[in-house]
Amino acid sequence: MLIKNLKPYEDIEGKFVVKFKKPVTSYANGYAFQLRIGDSSGEIMLKYWGDNNEEEVRRLYDSIKKDDIIYIKGKTTVYGNKIEITVDKEGIIKVLKPEEYDLKEFIKVTEKDIESMFKEIKAYANSVKNEYLKKVLELFINDFDFVKKFKNQPAAMYKHHSWIGGLLEHTLNVVKICDFITNLYPELDRDLIITGAILHDIGKIKEFELKTSIRTSTEGMLIGHTILGIEELIKRLEKIEIPELYRIKLIHIILSHHGKMEYGAAKTPAFPEALAIFFADFMDAKVAEMIMHKKTAETEDDYVYTREFGNVYLK
Repeated sequence: MLIKNLKPYEDIEGKFVVKFKKPVTSYANGYAFQLRIGDSSGEIMLKYWGDNNEEEVRRLYDSIKKDDIIYIKGKTTVYGNKIEITVDKEGIIKVLKPEEYDLKEFIKVTEKDIESMFKEIKAYANSVKNEYLKKVLELFINDFDFVKKFKNQPAAMYKHHSWIGGLLEHTLNVVKICDFITNLYPELDRDLIITGAILHDIGKIKEFELKTSIRTSTEGMLIGHTILGIEELIKRLEKIEIPELYRIKLIHIILSHHGKMEYGAAKTPAFPEALAIFFADFMDAKVAEMIMHKKTAETEDDYVYTREFGNVYLK
């Protein structure tokens, strides 16, 4: 039973990931605590109502950790116009072992076919005619470990393409937008822009970890995907001979793909291909993010307010 399909005042049982915990508090009939739980379709609050045996309630609370997968048996209710789950002493909250669940039950997976998307990426890579840039792409496309991560990584934790396969989906979108731009502007170096578009976010294979939820890795937190991407690129460039200008331009594309310093760019785009990749990346990320706001809005109003876009029209 998925969270998005829950209805008020019904019995429920299922597996969920713990997003965060709120401390044990007392109430009229004993002790209680709250959990924020989720699955691949969304999140919901769970309230556990225990009896006056504080030690037993705290023992259960302490057994549950953030990112644990729990099995619950309880009921849905409504509080503040939102559906919640309640579990009392007659219900069940049990922490599960890894062999008792499938990760994809708790992290959203791309709706598109991963293998088909990767075939498209390979086709774009094969369309590059420049021998040096083609060799660079082959070092990534033919790397089994890289490809495995590239196919499955999310592009973000919460915003655009924050699901399994999200990085691949976002990268393909950016490549397609860039390819279209080269048709409008034949002055652009298509081989350079396609290569840069494929590689612009490669640092995200190390920025995020897929556990029971999407998490930022220590490298991601302290270094970030831009520098991690440059490290991945330079590591491979050392294996081949490539003109210095191509090396510098590829590094610059990764450094500048966020466009502006206030957006997280280390450099602003200094040549047209880098600028095009920034706008393609920005466009795909923001359009996907606004679509997500429309899909997940919990309101009957015509608009929902967001920090990123202000009012988003939902009709």
